[in-house]
This record gives sequence, C-alpha cells and structure tokens, in this order.
Amino acid sequence: MGTEGSTVLSPLWRGLPTIDSSAASTSASCSLPPRFEAVGSARKFTRNTLDRWDLIGLFDEVALVVSELVTNSMRYAMPAASSVSGVASGAVSVGPGVGEYGGVGEYETPVRLHLMRWTSRLVCAVRDPSESGPVVGEAGAGDECGRGLYLVESFSDAWGWHPLAGALHGKVVWALFRLPRDRD
Repeated sequence: MGTEGSTVLSPLWRGLPTIDSSAASTSASCSLPPRFEAVGSARKFTRNTLDRWDLIGLFDEVALVVSELVTNSMRYAMPAASSVSGVASGAVSVGPGVGEYGGVGEYETPVRLHLMRWTSRLVCAVRDPSESGPVVGEAGAGDECGRGLYLVESFSDAWGWHPLAGALHGKVVWALFRLPRDRD
C-alpha cells in the first residue's frame, strides 16, 4: 500500500474505537485497469486475500461491496467513462498519455483496491482519479442502476469517502467490516 496508507485513511477512524497497538495488521492492494472486466479481477484478488487471512467466510459480503465500489469507480470516476458509448458493455479503455493520472513516463492505473485487516476490522478502499464524492442513487422499481451504495451500506458496518491529499489526486471510497462478524 505504500507510505500514504495512514494519511489516506485517517478520516476513516473517526468515531471508531481505537485499534489496540498489539493487534496484528496487514494489507494488500492491487492496481485495476480502467475496464469493467477489472471488477472480476477485484473479486478474485479479494477471494485470494481473504483466503490468506483466514477470512474466506466473509467473501460473499465483502466481494459484493468490493464489486460495487470498483464498478462505481469504473462507471463514474474515469475521465472517458462519461463520453464513451457502450459503458455498460465494458467498452471503456483509457491508455497512458501525457498528463493522464500523474504525468509522463510513470503511469499508474487510476483505480486501486486496498484491503486492510486488523484484529477488530477489515477495510476495503478503492482509490480513483475523480475528486467528486459518490452520490447515493434513487432507483425506481425497474431500474438497473442506483442501488450500489445502498448495498454497500447494508452489507458493511460503515462506509464513506474522502479526497486524497498531497501528490495523489482523486478520492478514496471505503467500507468497514467489524471483526469478528456475527453470523446469523
């Protein structure tokens, strides 16, 4: 995750009990290409990471939240997404270039998934280049879009977003799961 981890996610801890300093923490992250196929890659990465952390029992709810957060980044945060027809079919593709996502030469994919685990919580965070915050949709009965953030809210214990600071531009949208989870 790099050195920006504690700075990037510091607003996430407001209102939560402090983390015991003796609690083990670990993290994993992956870059995601600006294509809708990346949602499947994010789910696979999540499955493998949760399996390594002995949290595979949480896969269904965490994968649903990760899928929604990554889909929102691909659909709404990518600069080309609003002007490309066929967005729903996954036709969005943005290549590196001068000034895109941080300049020439050192291209990093604009969307990144972070999974962070402590003894008492698991956090999924998606970083993207947009500085606009997520908007909870108002879906009609027959609408196919507009329910994603309601799902995130329903399946996680908390979620939110904040703009990035420093050299990174854009935002982080995060969802928190308290551990251990009560299973009904």
